[in-house]
Amino acid sequence: MTTTPLKFAVIGLGHIGKRHAEMVRRQPGCALVAGCDVRPKSALDVQDDFSFYPGVNEMLAAHPEVDVVCICTPNGLHAPQALQALEAGHHVIIEKPMALTRADGEAVLHKALELGKQVFCVMQNRYSPPSIWLKDLVSSGVMGKVHMVQVNCFWNRDDRYYSKIPWKGTMDLDGGTLFTQFSHFIDIVYWLFGDMGEFNARFADFNHGHNTAFEDSGLVTFEFVKGGLGTLQFSTAVAETNFESSLTIIAERGTVKVGGQYMNEVEYCNIQDYEMPELPPSNPANDYGHYKGSAANHGYVFQNVFDTLRGEGTISTNALEGLKVVDIIERMYSAADRGLKVKR
Repeated sequence: MTTTPLKFAVIGLGHIGKRHAEMVRRQPGCALVAGCDVRPKSALDVQDDFSFYPGVNEMLAAHPEVDVVCICTPNGLHAPQALQALEAGHHVIIEKPMALTRADGEAVLHKALELGKQVFCVMQNRYSPPSIWLKDLVSSGVMGKVHMVQVNCFWNRDDRYYSKIPWKGTMDLDGGTLFTQFSHFIDIVYWLFGDMGEFNARFADFNHGHNTAFEDSGLVTFEFVKGGLGTLQFSTAVAETNFESSLTIIAERGTVKVGGQYMNEVEYCNIQDYEMPELPPSNPANDYGHYKGSAANHGYVFQNVFDTLRGEGTISTNALEGLKVVDIIERMYSAADRGLKVKR
């Protein structure tokens, strides 16, 4: 077995890019080689253990030896920069969302297949203890036929948030509330229950007409292909602080609710002839959903990258799954007029 470390580069050294760099440093058998950002290194508060470049092209040209490139830039740049990295001969890790359109996501998938490269889509919420428990619960059939699933995502995003990060709130680089704030939870629903369709939606902008180009709230109903009804209610117009991200399952043999601010607490479990196991603790998070301490579950993502590329495991969140989440969000948005503004 080779002992040569896997070499990584990071595109975009903001909050998430720094987290990726730290996960590479923590992962045995991995080495951070290079990073790039449009801002000068002096303004980024980053370590000096890698080569820094002001642009993607310069970095990729200077480091053909890199194995994996992490894409940690604004949402609208994910797909084109992933294509650049793939064409330069590298595997890629793409932060959510994989792309802002299904067509762009398909282009990334096709390029990866053409060149024989892996695309790892970051869906770290799948590794949380309640998510793992729910997956086993649903897959085992313990609950019987699923009748209804309700997802509530009620967060606060105010001027503090949008003034710090200028690209957020724009249609071309941010893409919308479902892409930036809530795509992880849509992924969990898809992961647990499969594909969905028959979307009906209503969107509104209550508080963000001055700092975003899209909705801050919405109601979406849908049907699962495997059977059962679903609803998604979401908002970033909650006053002062995040309220909850929750998932409720109404099924043939019982009812379950996982809630908390970040869908990280089992709040209710009543299933016929079933005793709920004790789950490991979830990672704490701050008010904007950025996990502290163990940096959420990103460590599991990088462990999976290492195991997959070393031939010791299989990819857990591939390009097809990343593409599917983009496809679902695109269909949700297509179900209603996103330009609707609520007048007060």
